[in-house]
Formats: sequence, structure tokens, C-alpha cells
Amino acid sequence: MRASEVALLLLLTCTVQAQAQSPGSTSKAVPSRSVASAVVKDPFARGNSVGDEACRPCHQEKVDAYYKTAHYLTSRTADQNSVAGTFNEGANILRTSNPNLYFRMDANEKGLFQTAVTGTPPDTSSRTERLDLVIGSGGKGQSYLYWNDDELFQLPVGYSTILHQWINGPGYRDGTANFERPIIPRCLECHTTYFRPLEPLPTGNRYDTSNFVMGISCERCHGPGRAHVERYKSKTPAGSDSAIVNPAKLSQERDFEVCSQCHGGQGVRELAPPFSFIPGQPLQKYVDLGPVDANADIDVHGKQVVLLEKSRCFQSSPNMSCATCHDVHEPERDLAAFSQRCLSCHKIEQCGVFAKMGHAIAGNCIDCHMPNLESKVVFLDVNGKKLNPRFRTHWIKVYPEVTAPQPTQ
Repeated sequence: MRASEVALLLLLTCTVQAQAQSPGSTSKAVPSRSVASAVVKDPFARGNSVGDEACRPCHQEKVDAYYKTAHYLTSRTADQNSVAGTFNEGANILRTSNPNLYFRMDANEKGLFQTAVTGTPPDTSSRTERLDLVIGSGGKGQSYLYWNDDELFQLPVGYSTILHQWINGPGYRDGTANFERPIIPRCLECHTTYFRPLEPLPTGNRYDTSNFVMGISCERCHGPGRAHVERYKSKTPAGSDSAIVNPAKLSQERDFEVCSQCHGGQGVRELAPPFSFIPGQPLQKYVDLGPVDANADIDVHGKQVVLLEKSRCFQSSPNMSCATCHDVHEPERDLAAFSQRCLSCHKIEQCGVFAKMGHAIAGNCIDCHMPNLESKVVFLDVNGKKLNPRFRTHWIKVYPEVTAPQPTQ
């Protein structure tokens, strides 16, 4: 699955843990946008960060391609272009199992809004909040956040691009209107480049509303780039030090940790201020991802790195990394392109279904050996039915119960 889809549901699981469901349907006006002053000392060297556009003079093709990736699009400010859901009359209503509750999504000159309407006419009450931020590139769906002064919360209604409809957000109980799910720093670390937290930490949801960077930027994987840019602007010979982190030149462990920030699990506890991790440093100094029992039933959601490490492919390949199959600078490949990676090591004749399907299987190794499996920890409440979404497992092996898929043409 796409990186941003993992990140989207990781945020939703984190916030479910942060606060249990509770109904809320009181009338409330759209909040103001004032900024509090008690700022926590900035843990990330923002003065040494330059932003993606500073990379363009030397890396224009990579920057242009990266702007189309799920990582870059995993969070954005909310507008008609970034929100996948429709606000057209007739398609902007989400009915719930509670006959006295429905949600309405509206767009006007002031912005995009989500309203919970409770009661029966004419005796109704409502609560309206603005869609301020979008989480998710739209590969599977999106979730939406709103500001209440400097506090950041999740809205109860999301959008499924698979079902093409507004739905209860993952983990939200159908028939309730909960606007009080806080967005804690650990959630944002997997969805954005930077947010400046305000007190309290690490579980608070207060942020500087004028100091944040949406999407996953170049510097989340390469580290602060100011010294690198200045060196090349001044035409100073780089020698062996280009003043930037190239994950491909890190050790296998450090390379994996760049991805493990978000794809190694939700994180048990923060060991350092949010957003302070810099690629190339040991991740365990910054966040405790929790113990991993190799014999445990590891859920397919949000544990791509852990599952890959269980694979024989990884264990027998000392140089294998996430970049062996994924080029994060480009939009995601199709399954046939990924399968070619498999065939760089494996002979097609060794496959158990080669005798039946022949060379046609070369187009899709992935659906057999890395199938989409149901998560046991994430659920959607859609039309009164609980659905467990499927994610692409990264434990590469033979799955006897999986029917051989038709090859991709």
C-alpha cells in the first residue's frame, strides 16, 4: 500500500488511543484562529531547513516528480482541490444509524465545513467546524482536522475514495458526533514535516498555527539542507562531505530507521521532543517503538518494516532496504514493475504455479507473495457495519491460502 495510506490510518489509530469515543452535539460557532504564546523550545533546527524549492535548481526533475507522490500529498491545507469528498447537494450528507443525527458537508466563500445536526425538525441543534487540514493523499481515503484556537482536533467524518462516499472516520462509532479527538504530536510526526508544539508535551494538542509544514518534505529523509545548499551555491568542492544525508549511504540499520519513523509502528512513547529526529541518528534515542516478538502475530497495519525484516528475502540479502523496491522520489509503481524487482533475484520457473500459468505470472508476484490482508486493529463503521480495511503485507513469503491472481497486463 502507499506510504500516505499507512500514515493516514496510523494517525487515526494514534488518536483513538489518545481519547475514547464520546458524543458531542452542542451548538458551536466556527472558532477563531488566535495563537498562544507559551512556545516549547524548538527541537528541530528550523533555521537550518530551507524547504523543497531550495532543492529545485539542482534537482528539478526529482522535485517535480516528488510533488506527485503519496508522501508529499499525505497532508495539505483544506480546499476544493485537496479535499476528495464532494460538497454537491445530495452527495454531501452522511446519514448514521442514529435517526436523530446526520452530518452535512458544505462549501462556501468562507471555506469548507462539516456540521453535525441532532434532533428532529423543528427541534434540532448543530455544531459546525471548518475543514482546515487534510490527512491522506486519497489513495484509499482522507481524514480532516480543524483548529480550535491553537488546539488541533480530528473531524468525525472522513471520505472513502474506494467507496466514493463520506464515511465515519476510522475508529469512530457510527451514530455519534465526537469532535473532541485530539491530534497529538506523535500523530503529526508521520503526516507532516513539522509542527511547533506548545505546552503541554508530549500528549498535548496545542501548536503554533503559523509555524508548520504540511506533507513529507525532502528534509524529513535527508535532514536539514541549508549547509548543503550554501556549499553548492558557493561552488565549494564537496569532497567526501556533501553536508546532506543520503539514506542510500547509511548503514542498513540507519537506512531502515529513516522509514521506521512512520512505518515501524505507532510508537509506545517519545524519548525526545517531537520532530527532533534527524536521519542518520539512532531512532531508538527519539522514540520507543516497543518490543517486537518475532513469533507474535504482527498486525499488517503500520508495521511494514517489522514485517519485511521477518522475510527470508530480507534475511538473506545484507543490502536490502525499502529503496530496493520503492523509489520515494517517484509516484508508486504498478504491480508489474514491483514484480520485476522480485525477478532480479528469483527465477520464475521456481514458482509453484509456474507449471499451471507459465510466464504470465511474471506480471504479478506481489498479490501472491505480499497479499492485501485484513487489519485486526483498524476498523471502519460504514452503514452500521464494521469493516476491517486491508493493507499490503510486507512479510514476503508463500501464502497457500491466497489464490493465484491474474497477471497484470
